[in-house]
Amino acid sequence: MVIDAELMPWSAKAGELLLRQYAAVGSAAEEGFGMAVPLLAEAEKRGVDVGALHERVAERASLVARYRDAYRRYCWEVAGVDDLRLAGFHLLASEGAVHVDQNHRWHMEMLGRLAHPDDPLLVATSHVFVDLDDADSEAQATRWWEELTAAGGEGMVIKPLEFVVAGRKGLVQPAVKCRGPEYLRIIYGPEYTLPENLARLRERSLGLNRSLAVREFALGVEALERFVRGDGLHRVHECVFGVLALESEPVDPRL
Repeated sequence: MVIDAELMPWSAKAGELLLRQYAAVGSAAEEGFGMAVPLLAEAEKRGVDVGALHERVAERASLVARYRDAYRRYCWEVAGVDDLRLAGFHLLASEGAVHVDQNHRWHMEMLGRLAHPDDPLLVATSHVFVDLDDADSEAQATRWWEELTAAGGEGMVIKPLEFVVAGRKGLVQPAVKCRGPEYLRIIYGPEYTLPENLARLRERSLGLNRSLAVREFALGVEALERFVRGDGLHRVHECVFGVLALESEPVDPRL
């Protein structure tokens, strides 16, 4: 079987990134603001007009604390394979068949059957189905996402029910990740929620990203078809290298 899954914890596959980028930024910022805030408070007590600056620095210090809390949620100690978890999303293929003709309900049901309480490695992924013609269904899904992210969850991936969907302009983007506000703090930095930063992020161009996602999806399906059909590895790798080449395409740096 070929299974599309997420390896957890995040820190198990991104230890160097966590240490050298996120933790380094958080530690340096926490140290700097930890000195600045009390010094500004002391200056204010002496009658120096630093009120606005004091408030600004204190706000930035609180955002740094939230940044550190955010990435720490996705880390736990890993001593061996028994401490890892795989959250399954798709049963992409099995002997003799590629399962892109099955809808996502089928995929989640099959992966739920494969997950077993006596073997915690593969876990069933939480999910909800939404009827876009039903306002109550949409509201329930929104509450589910809000509760999930408030409890520390990364977010959710929104997909059409069918695995492959074609629209007026060709293939529809197969999935869109909708992360929670605190997880986005890891991606965009501690102060991304400040109004001036949000304004800059909202001006991003997403067109190229959408185009790349659709082309990479098509190449991925073709790679699966070739692999299951028993084509030589060089034929499978043609598609894989195509995906890697697309990944190197320059996109809007604000993404």
